[in-house]
Order: sequence, then structure tokens, then C-alpha cells
Amino acid sequence: MTLRQSYRGTCAVAAIVAVTGCASASSSDATSAPQPRQPLVSHGMVPLASSVELEPHEHPAVEVRIDQLLASPVLNDDEFRAAVDSWIVYWEKTAAGAVPDFLGRMGSFGEMVDSALLAADLPPSLRYLPFIESGYNPRATSRASAVGMWQFMSATAAGLGMEVSPLLDERRDPERSTEAAIAFLSELREGFGSWFIALAAYNSGPNGTRRVLDRYAPGVPPSDSLFWALRSHFPRETRDFVPKLFGAVVVAASPDLYGHEAAPHAPFVFDQVSVPDATTLDVIARAAAVPQADIERLNPQYLRGITPRGRESLVRVPQGRGPAFLAAYALIPADERVTFVEHRVASGETLSHIALRYGIRVSDLQAANPSVRPRYLRVGALLTVPVAPSVRNAAHTGA
Repeated sequence: MTLRQSYRGTCAVAAIVAVTGCASASSSDATSAPQPRQPLVSHGMVPLASSVELEPHEHPAVEVRIDQLLASPVLNDDEFRAAVDSWIVYWEKTAAGAVPDFLGRMGSFGEMVDSALLAADLPPSLRYLPFIESGYNPRATSRASAVGMWQFMSATAAGLGMEVSPLLDERRDPERSTEAAIAFLSELREGFGSWFIALAAYNSGPNGTRRVLDRYAPGVPPSDSLFWALRSHFPRETRDFVPKLFGAVVVAASPDLYGHEAAPHAPFVFDQVSVPDATTLDVIARAAAVPQADIERLNPQYLRGITPRGRESLVRVPQGRGPAFLAAYALIPADERVTFVEHRVASGETLSHIALRYGIRVSDLQAANPSVRPRYLRVGALLTVPVAPSVRNAAHTGA
């Protein structure tokens, strides 16, 4: 077993500050277009700025970073500004019921994302990408089965080295998915040569984006302006993706100006420990002396409440509880570290067959599955099977 304490992010984005004169910006269009004026919209949005101020005591050598997204010359385009304007209205009014939770979760995870973006030298405004993708919700699942804060499809996740299995889905792991998203975004920007096109590829897939470029703009140098000119050839969600992001940047950076206040959410701070083999989250919670809900909140990647069998796994416990967990866990017998398994009923099986297979009493199995009717056991149903002796005793006595 090992312990690692979480870090507070090395970068804190203090504010998006209004500046003029971005001659040093290196956006995909910067060499051929004039620098963008501040994109003021009709109902008085705060000007977007192309630089982000960092905490000088944290980074004495770097005080201002140019944000290539916010320095894009496309911000001068009237149609683009109108599109952003409509998404500002969406975040201000249409989505008003959801935005406080989005802001609250961004408060929990945003510092981690800021640090990762800084380390990879990516635009700080990409911190708002999980805001529009999932509301910063690690458990979010789309109609298309994209999962997690960054909304990865399973094939994309696998290609980025994330594990997606019945027990463990790293798309739901805030740290692991952020690492993968940073790598993916960096790869897309390098491959497509434009942040707007890279974001289109993030949303609709690299292959589809290449097909649009090859068909409608063969041989044309990539740029943000090229994406905007070709937007009608992309799916509706993709053509709206960048304006939607910019609308979120405006509203979420100054929520009080748009009538929003962040809902309270627990901070994402923790000690990271390792367990040597399969362990259920209730056992981890008892060893850490914290509510099981705290362990589940910090570890949304464990889908069935248990770490995988036959290997070491990393688990987060509330900050400060790591040493106590390690001491308590070492005293738990190996056969007490898993309090249940799940069994899928096969054709012809009865509760007696299943209980015999796991070496428990039928009454233990019934106590763990009170809604199951033995005479109407459904093939394919999942049963919870208590396997640790203490859990069998608790289930049997009703404790």
C-alpha cells in the first residue's frame, strides 16, 4: 500500500483581463490578419480578452500568457459574434437552472484542469470545454454514450490508453480523463493547425473533419477562418461548438454579471492510496473512517463499488485520511476486503445453486437481495452476493 497526497494546482487563473495589442499572439491566422478588436455584443457582454493573468508569486517568470483561442481573428466576424451572442443568452437564460451546478463543479475540478493546461502550454480558455461538454460532471453520459467530464466515446478513450471495462471506466476519473483530454487536444491542434478545426475534430471526430476539409477545401492552409467558412458542411452540433464554448467563456468567467452563483460542491482534494487487490469501497470507507459517499464521490471510475481483482489499484480518500487508512487497512484480513460480488443469473440456476457456488447460506443471499422472489428468478438478473464473513453475519442478523 502506498500514499500520495493530492496537490493544489500550481496555476490559478486569476481573471480574464481586458487588454489591447496582441501582436505577440500566435494564433493560426495571426500572420495574415489584423489583431482582433474586443468582440462587444449587443446586450453588453464583458469584452473577451486574449491574455490570462497568472499568479506572479507562483510563476515569477510568466505573468501573462497569450490565449490563442481568444486571440483568433474570427472574433472580428460579425456572424461569429452574433452566434456567440446567442449562446450567451443560452447560458444566461435557457440553461439558467443548470449553470449554478456547472459552476460549482468547475470550482471543484477547475484548478486541476488549469494546471494541466498550463503544463501542456494549451490555451487557458479550454478550461471551459468540460463546462459545455458535461457541466464538469464526471458521471455524465450522453445519448451517444460519450462519458465523463470530457465526454469521450469508448473507442477514443481506448485509443488514448484509458481503461473502459465493466468494473472500471477511466473516462469518469477526473484526473485520468483530463490527462487524456490534454493529450488529445494537443494532438488535434498539431495535426489540424487551427484551434477552431481542432475543436471541431474533438466534437465530431478527426476522420469526419478531414473528410470535410478534403472535399471542400483541398490544399487550403488550415486556419480558424477556414473552419468558420466551412461550418455549414459540419453537423449542427459541431458548427455550434466553438460559439457555444465562447459563450460559456463569457458567462462562466463573470457569472455574477449574468445572474448566476455557483452551487456548493465539495473540493476535489484527497490523499491517494493503493490497495493490493480487489477491495470494495465500503471497506475502504470504513478503513478511512469516512462516509462511503465520500469515497464514491472521489472515485467515480469504479462502476460497481469494487476495485479490479488481481492487481494493485489507486484509490482516493479524503485529504488527511491517507495515513489512518493505511494503518487500518493493513489490519483487515484478505478475505474481509471484499464484502460482495455480483452474480448474473444463468438459465436453470436457483438461489440454492448460487448460494452453494459461493459457499454461503440461502438466507444470506436472500437478505442481500430482499426484492428478489426465488420462484421468479429472472435469467440475466444481477444478484449481490455477500462474501466476507462479517457481511454475511450482518445480512443474516439484519444489523
